[in-house]
Order: sequence, then structure tokens, then C-alpha cells
Amino acid sequence: MKRIQQIGIPVKDIKRSTAFYRDVLQLLVLFELETMVFFQCGDIRLMLTLPETEAFDHQSSVLYFEVDSLPAEYKRMQKQGVVFLGEPHMITRSETEETWMAFFKDSEQNTMALTAQVAVII
Repeated sequence: MKRIQQIGIPVKDIKRSTAFYRDVLQLLVLFELETMVFFQCGDIRLMLTLPETEAFDHQSSVLYFEVDSLPAEYKRMQKQGVVFLGEPHMITRSETEETWMAFFKDSEQNTMALTAQVAVII
């Protein structure tokens, strides 16, 4: 296997979730169908979809969106009404960098995260 090409995210309200991923997360809409919307996120395509069967009607895996400035994105998204599950916090630290994360809920109550690598200044 080379890489993840696409991630499917089950949603209950396609219009509400499209607005969240387009307007709040600022992802590029590639195309829309009646029950699906496709976004570009770096090299990965995200597919929001109304579940076709009950087997697909569940919350998604946690997606970790890498950002350049966690504090700036955290503040921007808070202003747009995003519910965060806590303040940005350091997850781990090496000799050269720290990994910071902030977890939030999308419009469909799926847990997602912002993540950033911060250089350690010696």
C-alpha cells in the first residue's frame, strides 16, 4: 500500500456538513452529488456521505488536520462556533520539536483534531 487516497465520513445532514468542511475547515470542494460531497485535503480526498445502509451509519475515525499555527486556527474556528473538547495541548516532545493538538467536534458530532509540529528553541 502506498498511501491513503480517500477517507469517507458518514454524515446525517449533507448540507450542514458541507458548510462545516467548506466554510469552517476551508477545504476545497471537488464535486457534489445528491448524497455525497468530495473535498481535497492535501493529497487526500475526503468524502462526506449519507450512509447507504445502517452498517455505515456511525461516527467516523478521528481525522488529524495538520495546521501551521495551532493557536491561530483554534481561535479562528472558535469564532465560527466550533466546540473544542479542550485547550490546545502538547502531546509529546523530542529534542527538536513538540507535537500539539486540539480536539473538536464537526457539525455531525464526529471527533476531529488540529495538530501542529512546533520547533523546540534551545
